[in-house]
Amino acid sequence: MPSHTFSALIGYEVKLKLSSRIWRLLYNAVAVPVLLVFFKAASVVNGKIRRGFEGRRDLFIRLEREIRKYPAGSPWYWVHVSSLGEFEQGKPVVAAIKERNPSAKVVVTFFSPSGYEHARGFKQADLLSYIPLDRPADARRFVDLIRPRAAIFIRYDLWFNHIAALNRRGIPVFVASATVNPRRRRGALAASFLRALYGDARILTISADDEGRFRRLGISAGRIAVMGDTRFDRVWQARESARRRISLPNAVTQSRLIFVVGSSWEEDEAVVLPAIAAVRGKFPSMLTILIPHEPTESNLDRIEAGLNSHFTYLRFSQITSYEGEEILIVDSVGILLSLYSLAAAAFVGGSFKGSVHNVLEPAAFGVPVIVGPNITNSQEAVRLVQEGGAFLVNSDTELSGTLEKIFGDPGFRERAGSVAASFVKARTGATKRFLDALEQEHVL
Repeated sequence: MPSHTFSALIGYEVKLKLSSRIWRLLYNAVAVPVLLVFFKAASVVNGKIRRGFEGRRDLFIRLEREIRKYPAGSPWYWVHVSSLGEFEQGKPVVAAIKERNPSAKVVVTFFSPSGYEHARGFKQADLLSYIPLDRPADARRFVDLIRPRAAIFIRYDLWFNHIAALNRRGIPVFVASATVNPRRRRGALAASFLRALYGDARILTISADDEGRFRRLGISAGRIAVMGDTRFDRVWQARESARRRISLPNAVTQSRLIFVVGSSWEEDEAVVLPAIAAVRGKFPSMLTILIPHEPTESNLDRIEAGLNSHFTYLRFSQITSYEGEEILIVDSVGILLSLYSLAAAAFVGGSFKGSVHNVLEPAAFGVPVIVGPNITNSQEAVRLVQEGGAFLVNSDTELSGTLEKIFGDPGFRERAGSVAASFVKARTGATKRFLDALEQEHVL
């Protein structure tokens, strides 16, 4: 290496360590106390935040008890996710670690209750837990308790003191399926903070575009590589088991054009329901399966009140009583992926509310996807629209026209579905690339 290049590298590392110390002091003196006060105050009125605090009560006592169940010296790996969406990205990573190293033990931590509460049936993780609050002593205690061979953060949910504790102990840190929001402009201060936050982590990005964004933040190119998105692996692998998990009476599915509305919010339903009303006369065999994002009793009652006198409907839990109702309302969780396997077309919710949900699940089954206007949070949704596997609509009139095209032209439907499935399949392989990175660091 030329001497000037070596000097530049040393200078970069010295400046990085100095800025990290400054940011850590500010973070612990200002941000941590403010955030704790805010979350405690918000927990009084916000049930989700309150559940997060309650779930962390006696956290270390539970962790110590659970870890004692495993042989001393077991090789532990720590996978951290923010919530349910990131958990889906983390699942193939956990499964692949266990497959490559059968003696490995994996602890998966969550920041959000919505992720933790829905993950309890995930058997491939040896331990599920909330991540401790990001106070220095708690972070050090957690890392010393788990003593992982490697820490893997999925997507972006990094915590300053936990990263610092890992770095001090020389534990390799990886950020898998890493991404930078292209819509958010970051000044010099924000870029400096992010460089300090990521520390010495190996950053494995979703795309070449994300790699470029990390480099523009000033992060050393030697720590960044393109990995891809493990969600593609997850949904592609899950297709067959999902098909086997769902069983509906022939009277419900036979000769039906099934329209699945996945993870809908009230704003989505305000557009979807008029569109269904507009096309149902042209397609008598049409059946809509509506899966609200939050199937609480109050939300289900609201939906049913809106359907009264306009549609015939039935809750999914009463499927044995089905008599040709136009709409099935799913009143349980965990079966959305399986229901997409039945669809002739699928609308993915959130896209009229603010940010679209997972478009990869219906696409993996070769189902034409329909979305509303708010999809810039999802690179894959944008690309799927560009390639012709998904269709963007701005109103109920546009949605009804798109449904007419998909339902009325089997050839068009098949071509769009084929584009969608090919889009997912072509982007698989991220999990293998990630495990190869672990092996290169000699931690697997």
